[in-house]
Order: sequence, then structure tokens, then C-alpha cells
Amino acid sequence: QVQLVESGGGLVQAGGSLKLSCTVAGSDNYAMAWFRRAPGKGREAVACISRTSGVSRYSYAVKGRFTIAKDNTKNMLYLQMKSLKPEDSAMYYCAARDHLYTAGSLDENEHEHWGQGTRVTVSS
Repeated sequence: QVQLVESGGGLVQAGGSLKLSCTVAGSDNYAMAWFRRAPGKGREAVACISRTSGVSRYSYAVKGRFTIAKDNTKNMLYLQMKSLKPEDSAMYYCAARDHLYTAGSLDENEHEHWGQGTRVTVSS
């Protein structure tokens, strides 16, 4: 069983930075991703990363501002967020694919395991 626990959310001013972390409790490495859900909106992909090679992809909305990283030795997933905008305010979730998959995915339906989320609020 994989357990994912996000941390690092909070309140930040527009233009500021924040780093989210996701602790992965499990025996395998996983291809993983960050998703977010803003109030009144559906869940959207933010970034994904492959299981071991570090290949990453980003949504158009965050490309160039956010960086996803993975430390398999510590079983941690990170999301460094810079130049934050009020529209980045959302609950952020980390997610993991089944351990058989190596490639990252921006499709929420391709993720088996989810954390409870950490809230990010960006004030204008």
C-alpha cells in the first residue's frame, strides 16, 4: 500500500515562491505527478516525472515557473513554485502511478494513489 502525504502549502504573496513536498511511504519507486484543484473547478495536472530517469513534463500554465523533482533515496517528491500568481491558488495533490509504469503522466486517470492535499493560497 502506498501512502502519500503532502506538506509545504501556505499563504504567499503574488510573485513569491513556495516548495511543496510529498512523502512517499511504500516499497517501490513510482512515476509521480502533482495535480491541483482550485475552488469551484476541476482537478488539473501541474507536472509529472518519470519513475527513475527524471524526465518531467509540465502543464502550459506552470511551465517555466514550477519545477518537479524526485529523490528516490529519500522517497520524496517536490514541487518548487516560483513567480506565483493568484490563479495558482488551489489544493495541491501528489499522485503516484502503479509501480509497473516508468513514464510520468499528466492524466489523472492514470494514477492509482493520491495524497490528501496541501493548500496553496496566493494573495494579490
